[in-house]
Amino acid sequence: MERICVIGAGSSGIAACQVLAERGIPYDCYESGSEVGGNWRYQNDNGMSSAYRSLHINTSRQVMEYACFPMSDAYPVYPSHFHIARYFDAFVDHFGLRPSIAFRTEVTEVGKTPDGRWAVTARSLEDGSSTSRAYDAVLVANGHHWKPRMPRPELPGAGSFTGSQTHSHHYRTPEPFAGARVLVLGIGNSACDIAVETSRVSTHTFLSMRRGAHILPKYLFGTPTDHLTGSWLARAPLAIQALGLSLLLRLSRGRLSAYGLPEPRHGVLGAHPTISDDLLSRLGHGDITVTPMIKELDGSGVVFEDGSREEIDAVIYCTGYDIDFPFLPEKLIDPAGNAVTLYRRVVSPDHSGLYFIGLVQPLGAIMPLAEAQSRWVADLLQGRCRLPSHDTMQREINEYHARTARRYVASSRHTIQVDALSYLRELREERARSSTSRTRGRRRGTVDGPATHL
Repeated sequence: MERICVIGAGSSGIAACQVLAERGIPYDCYESGSEVGGNWRYQNDNGMSSAYRSLHINTSRQVMEYACFPMSDAYPVYPSHFHIARYFDAFVDHFGLRPSIAFRTEVTEVGKTPDGRWAVTARSLEDGSSTSRAYDAVLVANGHHWKPRMPRPELPGAGSFTGSQTHSHHYRTPEPFAGARVLVLGIGNSACDIAVETSRVSTHTFLSMRRGAHILPKYLFGTPTDHLTGSWLARAPLAIQALGLSLLLRLSRGRLSAYGLPEPRHGVLGAHPTISDDLLSRLGHGDITVTPMIKELDGSGVVFEDGSREEIDAVIYCTGYDIDFPFLPEKLIDPAGNAVTLYRRVVSPDHSGLYFIGLVQPLGAIMPLAEAQSRWVADLLQGRCRLPSHDTMQREINEYHARTARRYVASSRHTIQVDALSYLRELREERARSSTSRTRGRRRGTVDGPATHL
């Protein structure tokens, strides 16, 4: 290997840098912001962070931390983004990664060279100068929570609505909504957090959603809910997991309809979880009112599908994000509909040397998954592992998409969904399988040279 390119120094990018540095693989990392941390750096000057001032993690620190660098025991169980940013700073400084990161440098173009390598063009955001360099492989770690997805098609009447309209990506504090009648569209984690926050300062907050969702607390019977992933329940068949969790939720909070929320039509493990300790109490206090889905925006108000209407001053769209790689041409990878075709959610089967780190939406946390992905990619780069045939990779991709379509409700947020523990096991088995096949191939004398994807 001559040199590797890492795009992005968020939680996934710095995990890749750490593994490459540990293995002695030369690399350059490009980051458009002036600090590491990506989405977790509040008011990041790369303009891509969606963090709001009150944001705390929804997975406990023990689940979120990197395996090679545990979080401090002095941190709370559910740290804020300020804690997480400090953790990332400590991570890159502990492993000496900061000198290898080109800050305030934006990758503008990535393409193949005639000899099969990768040409990467990067532009300095300080002086506007551009440079281009050839790499043996590119690890894309630019995140997938930075390009807001507005309702498509646009809601009828949106263009003539007299109130304000914004996406949760741009939400930072509730103060601008003081005294307003606020409508939050969505039932994901950001929607619940923002509805709860604005309800404390608004005249009234309304919560509209297309479908119901299971609301999980951060604690169940005094234990962080995600610690169940280490219990016997997480090792049971999926149907038993769903039944067990449903019973625990019924015991701890009763029926959602008692709070005015629609009962979900899908199972508790049939969608990405919505985690909130505060939403149900704010609903019970009457500070938030659940409404049907929006039918249209009507001048200074909103008409709902049941024909009711409310005067609204501000609409906040918590409608998710589009996956995008602005530096990659569509002929290399087309993320339309957030459906990305990658073997084991990492490897491009059609373009050798192109890898994606952290491009998953886990039931769990991304950081340890990005770390495990990076170790597998390093194995491939160093010839410790080999990839299967193109047909085998494509078959695995098709099976993954079919499996997620069967399990989850139809939504663009579930196109890259994984269960953290089962996915970690999948990566371990992949590394063991490809390493074993390479060893056996050597014994038979059938492997010529490094068995890499390059």
